[in-house]
Amino acid sequence: MLASLNIHHLRNLTQASLGPLSLHNVIYGINGSGKTSLLEAAHILGTARSFRSGGAKALITHGEETYVIQGERHLAASGSLSMGVQRQKGGEMSLRVAGEPSRSVSQLADELPLLLINAESFDLLVGEPANRRRFMDWGVFHVEHNLREHRRRFQRALTQRNHLLRRGNLDASELEVWTRDLAVHAELVSAGRDRFLTALRAIFEPLVNQLAPEIGPVDLAYRRGWDASCSYADALQRSLSSDQAQGFTQSGPQRADIRVTVSGYSAADTLSRGQQKLLVCALKLAQGQILAGQQGGVLYLIDDLPSELDAERCERVCRALAAMRAQTLITCVSRTAIPMEWLGLDAEVAMFHVEQGRVALDPDATNR
Repeated sequence: MLASLNIHHLRNLTQASLGPLSLHNVIYGINGSGKTSLLEAAHILGTARSFRSGGAKALITHGEETYVIQGERHLAASGSLSMGVQRQKGGEMSLRVAGEPSRSVSQLADELPLLLINAESFDLLVGEPANRRRFMDWGVFHVEHNLREHRRRFQRALTQRNHLLRRGNLDASELEVWTRDLAVHAELVSAGRDRFLTALRAIFEPLVNQLAPEIGPVDLAYRRGWDASCSYADALQRSLSSDQAQGFTQSGPQRADIRVTVSGYSAADTLSRGQQKLLVCALKLAQGQILAGQQGGVLYLIDDLPSELDAERCERVCRALAAMRAQTLITCVSRTAIPMEWLGLDAEVAMFHVEQGRVALDPDATNR
């Protein structure tokens, strides 16, 4: 679990500490108080990047040159682990894990696996296919570590092949080398995504029945990005002339997608906004359960959970999170928007009040 979070000069959080953190942590305050910035800080700690728009200058408190985010994790086996991210206005970034410098963002992701549910999460249903590919790849990244190198080599081969296709004077032998390499790694990447979706469906369907029984049967169909009747090597050979004419590789894992349907119809077109949010929550919770089975846990960052959900549906999501035993940071406007009993035992729930960038543990709520 994440035990504490210390923030220096991130947006309106000049000096802020969030802790001691519990299993479930409700962060409340009026709009603009800094609630989302606290989630943003946790996200940066685990990914070295923000989930909001803007470069380094927009992230750093006005008049300052650097932001610093530090966190402490409790380890199940022994002791604790410190993590830190520092970023300069010019964009330079330094990472630390266990007190030592780190050059690897993936090390942060391994040490603090997290999932975000916010307004942009609707893009899983209504957005471009790239959003759903990222969703799949996040799962594969954390569950099948051996595929990380294959995904890197796939991206490299794709870039090189597209570069050659755009060239006027095409070197056929060089193109063949990169095409062959692309085909090998693309098949492995696609197979990993397919396995992830298979595992996801088994957890996702019961969650949908729990969170939104009124929706009806929901199906996830994987589209791998080329004709399913042939290998990717054959698909590349068939489309070679067309790829040369277009100047890029037209089929492959870079065109993959997940089709989400309700009773055979597109979920994006048929569901209300509240129903879409429940479906997104089911997808993310299922994804987290797969990771928990591999690595032991995941941190959920949930921004404005009650938005677009009535009290009954919000309670369903909270009780599902409580049953998972996953750590959460959940924001809302009002202290009463998320009653503590929805999340389980009082000892496992902490409430924090945010006002004008200042954070305070709510002792009345925590010690009821």
